[in-house]
Amino acid sequence: MSRTYTKQELQDNREQLISEFYAQTPRSAKKRTLTKKERKVLGIGRDRGVARVKHERISPSKVSIVVRTVINKQVDEAIAILRYTPKAAAEILIKLLESAASNAVNNNNLNRDDLYFTDCQVGPGITMKRYKPRGKGAASPILKRTSNITVTVKEKTEEAN
Repeated sequence: MSRTYTKQELQDNREQLISEFYAQTPRSAKKRTLTKKERKVLGIGRDRGVARVKHERISPSKVSIVVRTVINKQVDEAIAILRYTPKAAAEILIKLLESAASNAVNNNNLNRDDLYFTDCQVGPGITMKRYKPRGKGAASPILKRTSNITVTVKEKTEEAN
């Protein structure tokens, strides 16, 4: 069982705890995870907006192609590019980007003009199995893939420019 911090200890060691939380570590290295209450006291996650959708009926590879074209762009610019992208995933990503931006503005009081599309995690959802009749009474499987998509927008600071 890991030790929990008091509120005063969290405020005293704030910079160190935040840097440890965001530090890149190998998968094999186990680092201490902060509780939800501790993350709230430290203000972790208050610099971003997140939106996610699960079981969207499009394959993850098709979504990844579109994501690569707009990642690391300003939100309004990314939405403008997606509006003229002739792919099915573009419409889904427009809705997710607008939702993540409004989450950042409404929940975390961030400025919409400074928001950038920083991260998008696209993973496989459930796969529906269907069958197609073939010759001589046989059947072939059809895999109808779905995606779980998470979009993150962050506010770009002056020192990051």
